[in-house]
Amino acid sequence: MAKIKLTKGELKRQRDALAQYQRYLPTLQLKKQQLQLEILQQDNLLIDRERSLAKKKEQAGIWAGLLSGPIDLGPWIKPVRIVSSIKNVAGVDISIFEKVEFDVAEYDLFVVPLWVDFAIEALHTLVSLKNEIMLIKEGINVLRQELRITTQRVNLFEKVKIPETEEAIRLIKVYIGDQMANAVGRSKIAKRKIEEVAFAGAAV
Repeated sequence: MAKIKLTKGELKRQRDALAQYQRYLPTLQLKKQQLQLEILQQDNLLIDRERSLAKKKEQAGIWAGLLSGPIDLGPWIKPVRIVSSIKNVAGVDISIFEKVEFDVAEYDLFVVPLWVDFAIEALHTLVSLKNEIMLIKEGINVLRQELRITTQRVNLFEKVKIPETEEAIRLIKVYIGDQMANAVGRSKIAKRKIEEVAFAGAAV
């Protein structure tokens, strides 16, 4: 604890600081809880999307050999735009996946095999899932970083600032109390001496 002044002015300053810490701490604790809850929800969402991706890849393995033919699906499965929205969690913004936009696949239906439509749709799903997983991971990283900072602040208030301030207030109050007791004692001694002098003078 830093050295404190044992004065009434310092006592007021410490009391004001304690009130501020006690008012701010619940807000930090609530933010910590909200971040923890959102991280849990995003972790569960990530697990779900990764399972979906693994399942889609497994299903694609059945017909993936067809892609080795002369037809290049690349231009039709390359994302044109990734659409996302912003979600605010306890003052922290994270990106929420909405969809992936692709160029419209235009080809001659009489020339291109029927399985191409199915393959393009399946590949769109795979690409969308991969991009969603990427955004979820980015969001979780942002939330965990903010949770780390918030937890540090909660610990600082709970374990350092509030106990230090309470101890400072206790020390100042003890000191002021002692000073007041000493002042009263000195006042009584002075009063008694005055009375003794007055009594002695009256006796003469």
